Amino acid sequence: MKNSEIASKLNEIADLLQQQQANPFRISAYRRAAAEVASLPQAITDIVQQKGFNGLLDIPAVGAGIARSIYEYVALGRMSRLESLKAGQDPVALFEEIPGIGPKLAHQILETLHIHSLEALELAAHNGRLASVPGFTRKKVLMVQAWLSQVLGRRRIPSHLPMKEPPIELLLAVDRRYRARVSAGDLPQIAPKRFNPQGKVWLPIMHSSKEGWHFTAMFSNTALAHQLQRSRDWVIIYFYDKDHHEGQHTIVTETRGVLLGQRVVRGRESECVDYYLHKSA
Repeated sequence: MKNSEIASKLNEIADLLQQQQANPFRISAYRRAAAEVASLPQAITDIVQQKGFNGLLDIPAVGAGIARSIYEYVALGRMSRLESLKAGQDPVALFEEIPGIGPKLAHQILETLHIHSLEALELAAHNGRLASVPGFTRKKVLMVQAWLSQVLGRRRIPSHLPMKEPPIELLLAVDRRYRARVSAGDLPQIAPKRFNPQGKVWLPIMHSSKEGWHFTAMFSNTALAHQLQRSRDWVIIYFYDKDHHEGQHTIVTETRGVLLGQRVVRGRESECVDYYLHKSA
């Protein structure tokens, strides 16, 4: 694995962020890190082998968040941040890589759980949520657990830098503001590359900052969102902090259970229940 290959991946992230009209400083952070990685006299793989994750933090212009992406690529051959930015957040092809999961089951996972990464699928496989997806027998869940354990468990990103996430109330507030501004018609729009053969400018995008977090919100432009006619309901929120710890969540209108009709952060439903209970108290 060459340094130029890793630098190319970081530049690709910067290009995709630029297409989203993201914060210029954030785009520059990835480009500076890519330039530093490309110019290193020592191979990144050697740095990781000799010094581990902390060795990446010694590279100029590489903060904790970007170091996490580099470490993941060295360890697993993939950058989940890049995967999540590509192609408008459609993880069907990603889930289809798992033995025993074809297009139908991949869509069932998305429709039922609204998750977008292998890491989120691994959590769902262990906390019982995957078993609730139609077509998933206990045997199939165990097969998925075993495969994900092998793929994701080969080397983990160090736990001394835990992934931080914005609180539920903040994510829901960003969601409310985004949808309100869409209704008011005062957001800039971009032309997504996927499911948009005519290059039409239609996808509203909002950048905002609050409580040390930076957010990008937009409607989901996935095959499933269009198929289920939820492309004006499902909102993808990307977030990052000053150290470029990054993540994303999908917020939807719940169609079942105690949160019926409420806006819910997928993967954090229990926190949403607590939020609405305290809100109504």
